[in-house]
Amino acid sequence: MTETNLINMKSELEDEERAFSSFGVFNIKHEYTEKEDTAVNSVEVNGRKFVFTEKLTFKDGVLKKRLIKRFAKLAVYKAISETCGKSLPWGSLTGVRPTKLAYTLLSERGEFTDYFKNVLSVSEKKTDLTAAVIESQKGIYEENCDGSDFFVFIPFCPSRCAYCSFISHDLKFAYKYEDAYVDALVKEIEYSARYVKKLRSIYVGGGTPVAIKNENLEKILSAIGKINCGAEFTVEAGRPDAIRKDNLDILKAHGVTRICVNPQTFSDKTLKIIGRNHTAEDIFRAYDLARNDFSVNMDIIAGLPEERFSDFENTLNTALSLSPDDITVHTLCLKRGSALMEKGSGAVVGETRKMVDFAEETLVKNGYFPYYLYRQKYMSDNLENVGYCKKDKRCVFNIDTMEEICSTVACGAFAVNKRVFNGGDRIERYGNPKDVKTYLNNFSQVSEKKDALFCE
Repeated sequence: MTETNLINMKSELEDEERAFSSFGVFNIKHEYTEKEDTAVNSVEVNGRKFVFTEKLTFKDGVLKKRLIKRFAKLAVYKAISETCGKSLPWGSLTGVRPTKLAYTLLSERGEFTDYFKNVLSVSEKKTDLTAAVIESQKGIYEENCDGSDFFVFIPFCPSRCAYCSFISHDLKFAYKYEDAYVDALVKEIEYSARYVKKLRSIYVGGGTPVAIKNENLEKILSAIGKINCGAEFTVEAGRPDAIRKDNLDILKAHGVTRICVNPQTFSDKTLKIIGRNHTAEDIFRAYDLARNDFSVNMDIIAGLPEERFSDFENTLNTALSLSPDDITVHTLCLKRGSALMEKGSGAVVGETRKMVDFAEETLVKNGYFPYYLYRQKYMSDNLENVGYCKKDKRCVFNIDTMEEICSTVACGAFAVNKRVFNGGDRIERYGNPKDVKTYLNNFSQVSEKKDALFCE
């Protein structure tokens, strides 16, 4: 348990503690003081005391608060690391977007790699990965982007995956809400067109968007079509058991340029364990239907329950044999609300890091480049998710979302609208109601809230 006198820092310091949870239980006391423009962090771990001092280069304002936060996390990280004799691949970094911090450091200091390694204790391997992602984003990343991305969320699936903590609904039980949801969603899409400027990309996510009825899919895509001006257009088709020629024909007719066919694994045994009602053969069938008409993204997961390195190796090599344009390697992340978390079933200890390292080495060797990166709490081995793509096959939406460089107009339950000011100096958000019933019951408030965000 972590105790601290820093207001609004307790949860973030607890994140540092949680990152070391596989190495033991730690009782942490933290105290922050300032002496002559110097940050003093006193940390006690299981009775052992440490003191760390860092110069505060900013005397007040947002930048000073940022440094205080950074130094406090680093102090707790170093104290735990020295106590248990272990280091973590991402050092003291616990945030979602390592690349965003790297861009900030580049702007402030002209470099980030030395600071990552020698100040934040990030490993050389993860520092190099961050640098490779930033290099891959050139030409899409814009410091002062004034465009918009358009996001639509369809929260229905053929069944709920055991690792899923999203607000998604099994259509066997939620079919009665589908028509009403689609009608409300179409109204929101049509109303939200006024907020879009310089459209950069469209992304229809889920859930499994193609799991809904074809006539409802047509309604949604037709509404989006009134906004589209030839931008990158991605639909997260997702589950192979929901992908058919008829719904792919609908996507193609409405100008969709990219779809996701997400295996997660090519092991039939694991697919059953995680609650996906399809086989590896269904993945091949879905990919064959899609590959000639769309760019294809594929997701796989490292650290699925009971899988060993050989299982993941087979999954990655099988995905490579299909040659999709984009392969995203996720690290298993179990959150409250997922069936696997409730069962206490997760990755085999020690295997996930081997899987992730193998994926990076193998994908780069086969002509894929890491181009977006993000992290989450509760990730196996405290690792990351990385999107790899072939040359000139980057997904604009993925880069924009991860780096928060432009505004996002979002529609549907659980969708988060984001307005970015001055290249990211200030970001304001409005999250739509989270589940389908609440979204429908409070739909009249959505336009009012979005007007307040986008029309000031």
